[in-house]
Amino acid sequence: MNAIKRLLGIVWIAIGIAAAYFLLIDQAIPKFETGKQEDLIPAIIYTFVLAPIIVGGLGIFGYYSLTGEYSDK
Repeated sequence: MNAIKRLLGIVWIAIGIAAAYFLLIDQAIPKFETGKQEDLIPAIIYTFVLAPIIVGGLGIFGYYSLTGEYSDK
């Protein structure tokens, strides 16, 4: 079971990287490029609020899982 938890740590880190790509490349940058006021606010929220919370949370959870913090001792 501990091996599965460590393997899933890699999966969580990969999901965090994929979330960063989706939020920044697919969502925020196109909204920044339009230049409209109604698109600028969501782009700022995606970039400076949601991305650090989501990516940081998934990355830390994956790191702890990978290092064995959740192992049955």
